[in-house]
Amino acid sequence: MRYLTDRKRAVGMGSAKSGVHHFWMMKVQAVALLLLMPLFVFTFGPMLGEPHQAVLEYFSRPFPAIVAALTLVVGFKHFADGAQVMIEDYVHGLMQKVLIILVICLSYAAAATGLFAIARIAL
Repeated sequence: MRYLTDRKRAVGMGSAKSGVHHFWMMKVQAVALLLLMPLFVFTFGPMLGEPHQAVLEYFSRPFPAIVAALTLVVGFKHFADGAQVMIEDYVHGLMQKVLIILVICLSYAAAATGLFAIARIAL
């Protein structure tokens, strides 16, 4: 093996060809959250401390429900992608695969639970 050139050792170990796509998706999600988070704060904030019935009436309107749903979906997708990058950097072997699967499942489950709650209120 010591007589192999660096190029010969690297053949077959190329990139997964998904790094640029993953990078751009993270950037797009970050920009979307940059717009969605202030909207979410200004739609959710006035309802803090209000009675339960007032909150239900408020979130049964389309705009607050859509803003909350979009924030949940984009936020949890961004969380899953960011956690995956962190796990890929610091954990190796079988534990890496297990943790990535767990984080993705946790993220999708939390987003689905939030969407279900918003749908229950809005419909």
